[in-house]
Amino acid sequence: MIPYSKDPDWWKSATGYQIYPRSFCDSNGDGIGDIPGILTKLDYLAELGVGFIWLSPVYRSPMADNGYDISDYQDIAPEFGTLADMDRLIAEAGKRGIGIVMDLVVNHSSDEHAWFQSALKGRDAPFRDFYVWRDPAPGGGVPNDLQSYFGGPAWTLDEASGQYYLHLFDRKQPDLNWDNPALRKAVHDMMNWWLDRGIAGFRMDVIDLIGKEPDRGITSDGPRLHDHIREMHEATLKGRNVVTVGEAWSATTENALLYSGCYSGELSMVFQFEHVSQQWDPVYGKWKPRPFDLVALKRVFNRWQTALEHDGWNSLFWGNHDLPRAVSKYGDDGAGRVSSAKMLATVLHLMKGTPYIYQGEEIGMTNAAFTRIDQFRDLETLNFYRIQTAEGVDPDVFIRGANENGRDNARTPMQWSAGPQAGFTTGTPWIEVNRNHVTVNATADRADSQGIFAHYAALARLRREYPIIVHGAYEPALEDHPAVVAYVRHHNSQRLAVLANFTGVPVEVDVPLSMQGRGMPLIRTGPRRDELGGRIGLAAYEALAVLI
Repeated sequence: MIPYSKDPDWWKSATGYQIYPRSFCDSNGDGIGDIPGILTKLDYLAELGVGFIWLSPVYRSPMADNGYDISDYQDIAPEFGTLADMDRLIAEAGKRGIGIVMDLVVNHSSDEHAWFQSALKGRDAPFRDFYVWRDPAPGGGVPNDLQSYFGGPAWTLDEASGQYYLHLFDRKQPDLNWDNPALRKAVHDMMNWWLDRGIAGFRMDVIDLIGKEPDRGITSDGPRLHDHIREMHEATLKGRNVVTVGEAWSATTENALLYSGCYSGELSMVFQFEHVSQQWDPVYGKWKPRPFDLVALKRVFNRWQTALEHDGWNSLFWGNHDLPRAVSKYGDDGAGRVSSAKMLATVLHLMKGTPYIYQGEEIGMTNAAFTRIDQFRDLETLNFYRIQTAEGVDPDVFIRGANENGRDNARTPMQWSAGPQAGFTTGTPWIEVNRNHVTVNATADRADSQGIFAHYAALARLRREYPIIVHGAYEPALEDHPAVVAYVRHHNSQRLAVLANFTGVPVEVDVPLSMQGRGMPLIRTGPRRDELGGRIGLAAYEALAVLI
């Protein structure tokens, strides 16, 4: 039982906060954030009102992919601290009513994990079948044309045995073989080991890939995927008061309830990415972004809200460690930064589902705006730069795309102050600090009673206080309006009307009948409005929510 709540649905009224440890707070001056650094910021997170922290991987790792290549699931990477530090973090967070959610990365391990090192000893090695091996194609070469998500073939030859191993990501991240019951039991045992230490649950990395059938070219949504997750639930999660969220890029409104339906016996919710990928180019993906289309974005959100209206649960997020900064992608990271950041928060947090804040979002951190490829650190970005420039893509064009959608945007250090290295470290940071930290930082924002941090804290408080925000039905409005997001939440005799201008210019809008009435403003970024009706004007990036 987790220490801070006896409610089995505690996570529905909680606000999540993702920490990318490498970039959050460095306690020892080595330029890398760590667990002791996180401990110093727990009061900050309690003030923000978060209910749980999703902690990106801190396990022992050679860091080929910043910790998503794990060499020991039951130890902590030395650059992040020790197991004792981790136990202290769980305990100290719990004292503040905050749970720690670990990142479960079990589609693949590191090639330096003891299992894989054993597997390399030969075809009959004890852990050989913990991974996916295939003989060369009949004419030689890779077994088939499966491609890595990081670019290039998804197969690498082990010359000693003459077989290829599968890696849907980097070659240093060999895929685990979920068809092997011994592998599944080892994963379950590890999960129970962490749950018994008092963590509040798991975020499950690319969980939709564990049912893969590589011989048939199936990587996501394989036929045994949900069998594996249900077995995992029975072996580890059942009867525990924890939250689970699965990263599932293949999730659709049609299959979402298989993961999170009340009777599915699987997960609390999934992260789906339809609102992200609908803005990507069909050929070049995120490296060649499409122009922002608010109507298309609303259609995605409205469809997901409707699909999970009576069963399942939505996860609500603008960004994470793999995505660009929300205010740069969906708002205005220039003159309208503060107002658009608060508007984006209002729109997201008042939908039905559990909202997630990515570190720095609560102070309006922006994209990095690098100018040279040597400033980037992300493995995926560097791989695709090499591939696409070799195919003739202009390097400057690629860098512009990476500055809009690349993963390093979310990984520049947390901007705590206007001082050297943004107060993140006393040393040299592993990746450059955003130059705008002299004006965009937590110290400055928290000094403003109308700042972004205060607005996020208010939204977290409202979620805990008003059942309509957690349980209310969702009704979209103005679905085809090119500038305004509007929806109504219904619960018992109450209505919560939400209106937001997504543009940097004033707009006038006819208030739909479903939103009209007199009530109490719960949160706003503009003038107080006690009544909605007729035709109203919304200032640039204005957002409001009125309880009617």
